[in-house]
Amino acid sequence: MQDAQLKKFVLQQLEDFKAKDITVIDVSATSDVTDTMIICTGNSKRHVRSVAEQTALAAKNAGENPLGIEGLEGSEWVLLDLGNVVVHVMQDETRQFYQLEKLWEQSA
Repeated sequence: MQDAQLKKFVLQQLEDFKAKDITVIDVSATSDVTDTMIICTGNSKRHVRSVAEQTALAAKNAGENPLGIEGLEGSEWVLLDLGNVVVHVMQDETRQFYQLEKLWEQSA
């Protein structure tokens, strides 16, 4: 999939799995690691884990093998690396504490 298709695909998966407060940040000008960062919130540890796992599975089934997935054990913050799209699925408290949106918007 091309970058725009992958981003659209991931956003659809997150919506389908009821992720909340989905934010897309273009980090292509400030990051050598990825072009797009997507941050969303899950209702609970179980929901965070499920959103990340199901999104990874859907990507794999669509031919986009995840490069990595971190944080499943605690499931307060799960990072799903799909190459040019990185997804952060976080519990609300964790998201408020780290404020990734502000961090990346300040560096842009």
